[in-house]
Parts: sequence; C-alpha cells; structure tokens
Amino acid sequence: MPEKKVLIIDADVASRNFIARNLLGQKYEVIQAGSGKEGLIYAWRDRPDLAVIDPTITDITGEDLARKLKQDARTANMPLIALSSDASVARIKSCLDAGFSEYVTKSGQAVSMLNEMVSRLLGISGALVKQGGLLMVFLSAKGGTGTSSICANIAMNIGQNQPEARVVVVDMVLPIGSIAPIVGYEGPQNIVTIAEMPPEEVTPEFFRDKLMEFKPWHFNLLAGSPDPESSNHLKAGRIWDIVSALKASYDYVLIDIGRSLSRITLPLIQHADLNVLVVSTDASTVSLTKPILGYMKSKGVNMDSVFALLNRAVGLEGLSKMETETALEIPIRTTMPYLSSNLAFANSHHQPFALKFPKDTASIVFQEAAKEMSNLARNLRAE
Repeated sequence: MPEKKVLIIDADVASRNFIARNLLGQKYEVIQAGSGKEGLIYAWRDRPDLAVIDPTITDITGEDLARKLKQDARTANMPLIALSSDASVARIKSCLDAGFSEYVTKSGQAVSMLNEMVSRLLGISGALVKQGGLLMVFLSAKGGTGTSSICANIAMNIGQNQPEARVVVVDMVLPIGSIAPIVGYEGPQNIVTIAEMPPEEVTPEFFRDKLMEFKPWHFNLLAGSPDPESSNHLKAGRIWDIVSALKASYDYVLIDIGRSLSRITLPLIQHADLNVLVVSTDASTVSLTKPILGYMKSKGVNMDSVFALLNRAVGLEGLSKMETETALEIPIRTTMPYLSSNLAFANSHHQPFALKFPKDTASIVFQEAAKEMSNLARNLRAE
C-alpha cells in the first residue's frame, strides 16, 4: 500500500490526469475530484495527506475551499498546494492568505516544482520535527553580517561546553557555501553530492561515520556547494531527508543559510527549534530585516523561536541596540562587540575565535550566547 495519499481538485480533466500520472509514478495514492464540492467530500471522507488544488475552479473559489478545509478539524493540518495558470500577484497572495502552503504557476517547470513541494511537505510531520537533535537555523537579511562566522563559533562553543554532545554544522548558503573556508575544509563531500546519493544510503549511520570532524571546532561539517554551477544541481527535495537523518545522528544540528531565504530553506526555518537572526547595525540591514520578520510570521514561524543577535560587523557606527529593537519590534538577545580585524584573522587561520583570542570580550559573549541559545531551544522543544 502507498504510504501517502494525495487529493487532486481540478476541473480540467486532462490537467488532473497528467498530475495524477506523475504522482502515481512516485508511488503516491491519488484521489481525483472535478469540483470544489466533490473535493470537500473526498477530503473529509478519505483524509488525504495533501491536496493539490487549482484555485480557479468555479463552484467554490480556491480561497473559500482552503478556508473550509483549514476550519475543519479533519483537514486543518493538511498541506495545500495551489497549481494554477493564474500568475497574478493578487491571486498568489489571496491563496497564501487563505491557507495554501505553496503556489505553483502552470509552466514548464511546474512538474519538478510540484514534485519537490509534495516530497517536502509530506516528509515533514509534527512528530518528526520533535524527534532527534535540536535544530538551529542561522540567517540574515543581508550579506556581510557575519552569519557564517557566528554560526561556526556558536557551534564550537556548544561542543566545547557540552563535550558529551554531538554537534554538526550544515552549510546551506547558496550559491556558494561559506563554512568550509572558515574551518579549512577542502574535501569533495558536500550538500550537493550527498543529495545525489541514493536515499537508502543516506542514513543516520552514514552521517555518524562519514562526516569529517574538526577537532579545534568540536563539530562535524556538512559543507555547502563549492560553486554556483553545483548549486544549480542541488536536489532540493532531498534536503529534509538529509536533515532528518542528521537530527537522528546528532544532538545539535546548526544550519547556516545566510541570506538564502527561499522555498528550499523556508521549511527549515518553519520547523527549527531556534532561528538565530543576525542583524548588523547599519540602517539598510535593519530595514531589510523587518520584512523578513513579517514574512516569517506570515509563514507560521513562532516569533518566540527567533533569537535576534546584533553584530557590529560594520564598526562602531550605526544603530544602537535600543534603536534596532524599536525598528524591528523584537528583543535583541545578544550584542556582539566590534571584532575589528580579529575575526577575519581567526578565520584565515581556520581557528575558533576563542582559541585565537581567549581573553577577548567577544570570546565570553560567544560562550554565553551559545549557552542561552541551547537553553532556549531546549525549552521551546519541551513546550
């Protein structure tokens, strides 16, 4: 028996059959409905795991259909994908506001996008999110905020403070990873090559045995894409499978996405135990961060899981902690002092900041921030 059941609601028979054949080829069980009313009956009777809906159906608008499904306890948690020829911004926004998880415009790329979304949405369950190691995502709204350096140094402090814990860092910065140059990794293994491996080979045991450990850093590394061309071949549908296996192998999984907020990284943010949002003190970064926070909130991200870290990467000038908090309307939990050229110097020597500058104030801040992040992630997981 197929493990997952997908409902297709589309008035166009040819389109419906084409989608069905594609999903059947991936071993999903498929139910088809030619109208919104019929779709509601099948959804409430057969309890599918996911629905693909053309919102242009005429008997019930796609938005009304989504609201009805979301308001009923039997289908409230069922992911909804809109697949439509209507590419207008207004229609996309109204569908997402009504409860659709994703919106795909019918085009030459629609099938591959739909396959990735179905695989991703069906691969993430509430129970799975709560299993395994704590998941922390590091992100920013603008490049140059020091997100990768902060991620690596926080991971190092977690590993050093908790020697019994297994820590892994995953580089999801696209199109080129940025953690490998910091720790000095030059090997062939990376997120792209592992995503290309057969799924049955990418197991928790594989990650425990095959990922390189960097002793001074106290963590293992899954490196990012080595170049832009490689990133174009990243099999995005495999990302959550990889993260799930890592969560089963490690106590802490820290993922650096930098400013790579996309349909690939959004599920990681949505299901992270903690989202570390790195903000620089320059006004442009703060202004770009505010819409990012709004977007995260609109996608159901718990704002309690956002750990805002103010990094004075641009120097002593810029906004103060209070001014940044007022602009973003969230608390700043940690403020990094200006590191001058010391951070770049430590990175160029592939050494943790605390190892290179143990008496620097920033070394203490890194240590305390790592403890606070660990405790907050653990408490949020327990809720």
